[in-house]
Amino acid sequence: MFPAAASTAAPQVDALYVYLVLLSVVMTTLIFIAIGFFAYKYRRRSPDDPMPRAIHGSIPIELTWSVIPFLFMLVMFAWGTKLYFENYTPPRNTLDIYVVGKQWMWKVQYPDGQREINELHVPTGRPVKLTLASEDVIHSFYIPAFRLKHDVVPGSYQTYWFQATEPGRYHLFCAEYCGTNHSRMIGWVDVMDPVSYQNWLAGGATGATMSQLGEKLFEKYGCVTCHVTNHNGPPLNNVFGHPVQLADGRTVLADEPFLRESILNPNAKVVKGYKPNVMPVYQGQIDEEGLLQLIVYIKSLSQTNPQAIP
Repeated sequence: MFPAAASTAAPQVDALYVYLVLLSVVMTTLIFIAIGFFAYKYRRRSPDDPMPRAIHGSIPIELTWSVIPFLFMLVMFAWGTKLYFENYTPPRNTLDIYVVGKQWMWKVQYPDGQREINELHVPTGRPVKLTLASEDVIHSFYIPAFRLKHDVVPGSYQTYWFQATEPGRYHLFCAEYCGTNHSRMIGWVDVMDPVSYQNWLAGGATGATMSQLGEKLFEKYGCVTCHVTNHNGPPLNNVFGHPVQLADGRTVLADEPFLRESILNPNAKVVKGYKPNVMPVYQGQIDEEGLLQLIVYIKSLSQTNPQAIP
């Protein structure tokens, strides 16, 4: 009835699902029993039976059948809300992995330089945070064994975290129809014990980390000129994970979505003390993989608090 439960969140999601099913069965059964009972008890036995006396209601009965189901539904709401915030609030010191959905594949990048297509390797016993992006249409990243499913929307980043508990090989799907070859957008998640995972990391590096690749793009697109040399743009050291004051008086957090928007549309949120229309617009010039590499590089410049953003 259920796929393997291979993450810390899976038993909690299963318990909520069982509660929903049992509650639905009990409520449906009670409703049909009541319908059958009253239909039989108050049936018209012959054409000569007088019309029944009108009943104008009972406040205690109406409160009972309204309040009790409401309380059961409130439990469902509170339970689901708790799981939602737990699943979308990663702990500190997560293992960050970056995933880009593209018709019709999942492209995975690891900070140390490993890259995969339709494969994801993770260790047991360590929280893993996924940063998800799409290059074209809406996709949905779905690992049934982890009870993890998240839509990946173009033009934004989505994050989700999990902690795998059981070594093994588990299915990875796109659960959102994304085009003619949607059914072929499948892959595997390999969960390994920590030692095996470190051995896999050591044997799969490409020679350049995501931060190093991001630094090359930083120099290629001339970012170093304004953000390092002549300071026409705000310095980026120790920016990630900290509040930034804007020219319009607002204060925002320098997280991944803020950095992404500032690269693609720098005039959307201008930092206080700097002029608009100075930084070029890079919309359409950098793909999602390059954006993630740039962001990882900027994050590396904030070593004083590298995990400030969950």
